[in-house]
Amino acid sequence: MDDFYRYNQTSLKINLLFKRELLNNIYMHRYLRRTVCKILPALLLMAVLITDGIFAERSFSQTPDGTQLFQACAACHSIGKGKLIGPDLYQVTQRRDRKWLMKFIRNSQEMVQSGDAIAVKLFEDHNKIPMPPYTYSDEQINAILGYIENFNPDQAAAAPVTQEVTEDQKTAKEEFFADTEDHTRQFGTTFIISLILLLAAAFDLFVTKLIKARFVNVIVILISAFVITEITVVEAKNLGRQPGYAPDQPILFSHKIHAGDNKTDCKYCHTTVTESKHAGIPSVNLCMNCHTAVRSGRNTGTVEIEKIYKALETGKPVEWIRVHNLPDHTYFNHAQHVSAGKVQCEQCHGDVKTVDRIQQVQQLSMGWCIDCHRKTQVQFTENGYYQKFVRLHEELKSGKRTRVTVEDVGGTECSKCHY
Repeated sequence: MDDFYRYNQTSLKINLLFKRELLNNIYMHRYLRRTVCKILPALLLMAVLITDGIFAERSFSQTPDGTQLFQACAACHSIGKGKLIGPDLYQVTQRRDRKWLMKFIRNSQEMVQSGDAIAVKLFEDHNKIPMPPYTYSDEQINAILGYIENFNPDQAAAAPVTQEVTEDQKTAKEEFFADTEDHTRQFGTTFIISLILLLAAAFDLFVTKLIKARFVNVIVILISAFVITEITVVEAKNLGRQPGYAPDQPILFSHKIHAGDNKTDCKYCHTTVTESKHAGIPSVNLCMNCHTAVRSGRNTGTVEIEKIYKALETGKPVEWIRVHNLPDHTYFNHAQHVSAGKVQCEQCHGDVKTVDRIQQVQQLSMGWCIDCHRKTQVQFTENGYYQKFVRLHEELKSGKRTRVTVEDVGGTECSKCHY
């Protein structure tokens, strides 16, 4: 009997251990399943943000792209191709101290006014055309300088050679006016996925309630809402800002040939730039001043010039597409900048003498304009437009003031640019 009793006790203990282990496995399985359900949405959202940051051209926390930032510099500078409006930047980091370069990039005119010998010489050697100030961070300037350091002019010069083989089969429009750059940035994928996660988490929180830990849904909703808000703000700020915009024009007009090779003055075609808020678009009659004799172009033959004759015969004007656009509530006067302010065309429009198709090279945003007005020195003396600013003239004569900026003459007042 004792042996039988001990045997039953042992069997009972074994059964209890087996059941306990089985229950533990079931509980562990349920725990793991609940845990996965809790953290899966958050992990999915994190994966979306990480992959978007890797594969997108830009992200919210992106290291500055020197190639992209240099596009603003390329309007006036080349690397290894000689002088444009400004000096050739090839090996500039070897010729100049890095700290000096960073200071010069931020505000060259301030250094000129302070009497920096190198800055003054550069200013005088390049027709006293002022380099616009930039509000770049140290990281952005280092990215630009790094791009210049690593730029290989030989490779850049060799690149078009391999392209010429296929260009023989292209039309004139593709040869001389092709724009292969993508000037847009789409956050659509991130926005849609974030919106789906937000709606799914909200639906589960208030309706299905599959995830018992409510804080998980709340976290997903908050993160998704933050991402959606961030994208909305970024895209809203970019409305009306289109640097790189270069639309196809009805006639393939080359500024490089007219303003560069033929040395045609900008004011010859844009006749009202010195006396009107609008620079003016040349009429067909003005084009015919030259094209009565010039019937064939070097790039497109007679095809494009015939469009001028057709417009003349039909009396229908050429419908040029505007490149530089400002909001309707913004007032800008070309005459005030060109005639009174003595601003060079290249400062806002880039070096048009070197490009076939015009594109927007500056942001033309409110911040960009205000920054220019705050830092740009007005050519105050011997300029009749500014004679009425008696107090500023007296301060200059007494030595109380060494320079006058656009801001000093009211250039940052709201009513100056907004009706």
